Amino acid sequence: MAAWSKVGSLFSFLNFQRILQQPRQERQQQPQSERIREVQIGRHPIKTHGAKVARDHLHDWLILMLLVVIEVVLFIIHPFYRFVGKDMMTDLKYPMKQNTVPVWAVPMYSVLLPICVFLVVYHRRRDVYDLHHSVLGLLFAVLITAIVTDAIKVAVGRPRPDFFWRCFPDGKDNYDQWGNVICHGKKADIKEGHKSFPSGHASWSFAGLGYLSLYLSGKIKVFNREGHIARLCIIFLPLLAASLVAVSRVDDYWHHWNDVFAGGFLGLVVAAFCYRQFFPNPYEDEGWGPYAYFDALLEEANANREAAQTTNADIEAAQTTNANRQAAQTTNADIEAAQTTNANREAAQTTNALIVQKMEVQAVNQTSGSNGDNFSSPPLVSSPSWRLDDIELGRR
Repeated sequence: MAAWSKVGSLFSFLNFQRILQQPRQERQQQPQSERIREVQIGRHPIKTHGAKVARDHLHDWLILMLLVVIEVVLFIIHPFYRFVGKDMMTDLKYPMKQNTVPVWAVPMYSVLLPICVFLVVYHRRRDVYDLHHSVLGLLFAVLITAIVTDAIKVAVGRPRPDFFWRCFPDGKDNYDQWGNVICHGKKADIKEGHKSFPSGHASWSFAGLGYLSLYLSGKIKVFNREGHIARLCIIFLPLLAASLVAVSRVDDYWHHWNDVFAGGFLGLVVAAFCYRQFFPNPYEDEGWGPYAYFDALLEEANANREAAQTTNADIEAAQTTNANRQAAQTTNADIEAAQTTNANREAAQTTNALIVQKMEVQAVNQTSGSNGDNFSSPPLVSSPSWRLDDIELGRR
């Protein structure tokens, strides 16, 4: 009995495993069909659709150029020189260090790296809408973040953690009668020392790499309810890189921790808004493509439907023309048949008239023979047949 119970348990386990594997196979087949459907639907390369997309969004690129000008102006102007007293210097005496992440490297990984990813996706899908909108959304996210960050920097004028050594490079502090610092360091260092809040490195990093994370989450379908943690790890990589850049700003004593937190939060929020301007939410079924892509598919479907309707109308018109031609041919045949019938009827009438004349002649001949007329003409008595033949031929 124990052996039979073990065998039954084994069969139950195998049956349960088969039940579990069946939905898994169905889920594996479903994404494959979706991928096939995505490949089969229309492609929009730059060669055929690039000019149209550029014309439709020309004003967006002009606004983008305006944002670049505003950012340059904010970078040039001087920040607000906040009051810094002697008792505040306790938290501002951290040593001056070089940037772990140089300023020139920030646009490299926050702008150029995502654009390279966008180009790889375009090489696979050949969709200019996806490429154009992803690049445009990224540039808007980074520039809006930069403008907001620098505007707050200039307005707040918070000193950096290493402000003491920027203001007093020789270590000899000096204050006015109100207790405010009288700096004698380099003007560029002093100006940069009043731009602590918020962190520009952190805001740029989370704007560009946060946008890339949202883009990848939609493209690889992270939230498709299949539970693939590996995909989730992929979209965390850009956020991890941005976090490490933000931490380096605190380690280099260029920012306070709340400067970095505010900058990262600002960049991530702006990136989310700019991404949603062009793409659906990553967890939606159509989150892998931009809105313009599906609008283009709808326009193509409507155009194909109208073309099919026009073709059907042409086919119906051709069929109607053929039917009219056949009807005209049938009418002509009927007219010819009627003409033939009329000709036959006239021939029959002529024949009947000849028969009647023949019968009348025969009756006249019979009457003449019965009266015994000796003075009758011999040709009429001896050979009446030639006269009847002449009558039939219409000679009399």
